[in-house]
Amino acid sequence: MAKQALSWSEWASLDALALADLVARKKVSAKEVAAQAKAGIDAANPTLEAVLEVFEDVVANPDKDRPNKDGAFYGVPLLLKDIGSGLKGRKQESGSKLLRDFVVAETDPLVANFLGGGLVPIGRSTTPEFGMTFDTTTSYLDKVITTRNPWNLKHTPGGSSGGSAAMVSAGVLPISMASDGGGSTRIPASYCGLVGHKSSRGLVPRQIGGSDYQSRHVNEGVVTRSVRDTAAALDAIGHGPQGGFFVRVTPAVPSFLDALKDVPKGWKIGLSTGPWGRSTPVDDQVAARIREVGKLLESLGHTVEEVKDEQVCDWTAMWRGYIAHWISSRMAHQGLARSRNVDASRIKDFMVPMVWRHFEAAQTYKLVDLMNAMNDNNVVTRAFGKLMDRYDMLLTPTLAIRVPLANGPYSLLRDEPLTGWMDRLADACRFTMPGNETGVPAISVPAGLDSDGLPIGAQLHGKFGRDDMVLRLAAQVEAAKPEWFAARPKNHIAAGTWSV
Repeated sequence: MAKQALSWSEWASLDALALADLVARKKVSAKEVAAQAKAGIDAANPTLEAVLEVFEDVVANPDKDRPNKDGAFYGVPLLLKDIGSGLKGRKQESGSKLLRDFVVAETDPLVANFLGGGLVPIGRSTTPEFGMTFDTTTSYLDKVITTRNPWNLKHTPGGSSGGSAAMVSAGVLPISMASDGGGSTRIPASYCGLVGHKSSRGLVPRQIGGSDYQSRHVNEGVVTRSVRDTAAALDAIGHGPQGGFFVRVTPAVPSFLDALKDVPKGWKIGLSTGPWGRSTPVDDQVAARIREVGKLLESLGHTVEEVKDEQVCDWTAMWRGYIAHWISSRMAHQGLARSRNVDASRIKDFMVPMVWRHFEAAQTYKLVDLMNAMNDNNVVTRAFGKLMDRYDMLLTPTLAIRVPLANGPYSLLRDEPLTGWMDRLADACRFTMPGNETGVPAISVPAGLDSDGLPIGAQLHGKFGRDDMVLRLAAQVEAAKPEWFAARPKNHIAAGTWSV
């Protein structure tokens, strides 16, 4: 193999903008960067099981898909998540036997925006089947693939953007695609010590075949190691063509990256580590770390006050509406099966157990249930709006639990009654799912480690459409606690974990 352009220590010290700067100044070439990224993937992937394929033709020619050479990220490789927005001519299997070998017919607007920002899609990262959990384990390729957390290989990196997060956390890439329908960007960011932002609904364009109305919960974006990369990425992707947006949101500022220069002062911040309508308690160590973040924000001149659960929303409406939409939407698998020439009598053979359980339950919903869910959405969204009229930001944990084992209690490969499994998932994701229901922006940032040396994430929820405020406060936390953001797992490309 040819000598790499950068040492792995240099490579891993660079965020995406810094790496792009080296390319712009011709210190390294886009081809050298692509080759080094491939070398890192090849070395780490047998351990992490996070990447499904590398686009060898792009490694040979990073300009193949015409990334914008004037884009802020020109030459920086990223992985496309194996679900959601795709690139023409590339496989996208959604972790499912139903979509095995499916090839994308037309590049989606988000991926076009990635290319417009200069990013170079270099391969596909793993996701659980249809992104339906945060344990990134699949079996559709005739073997069990369990994506591992670089911080501890026995544990999950989270999901459903688990493959992307594992590779970024391990220092192999500085940025990678993510998407979030119940926390799937923020959860792996939390569990891998990264930055994960879910934008306001309507800010980032949807797939050509989707719309905000049809699947209002899902937002696509990236996982990164720095707030500035996240902000610059939103500058690149926070616009789109006509169509696809149910309610289109115009960015509140000309540039999210430039907005980081405006340091927040004297904000009123709500803090909650409460049950949020669930029956299980929040992990003590998680709650303690969030209160530590609250104290940090107070030291930075902000006012932080406790928010009671009943001040947030009607939790019965929240969980009834969200879960009704979550489960009933799986009826779409029936049409998908038809499009793949799979007879209805054989659908079960093409699904892992918990996906099948969802599909079974989806068929019990009636039209009135869906209308009630939309009404619940209205009730919850307006309540969140009133809360955010009182506060500039809401601080919570990202997850109510610490990092679980890989292929463990949240795996879709389990086979058990759906009610208990769904309750367990909602209990863990009580602080992420409401952001998907309401459409407000939210970001997970590193908040230190637990007693097992695993990351804990803090989450900032903002006012609808004010992603700039969320990013500004996240950047302030990053500046005050750089050690939280710079922490590295023991399985890391610069630590000599893998022979490259």
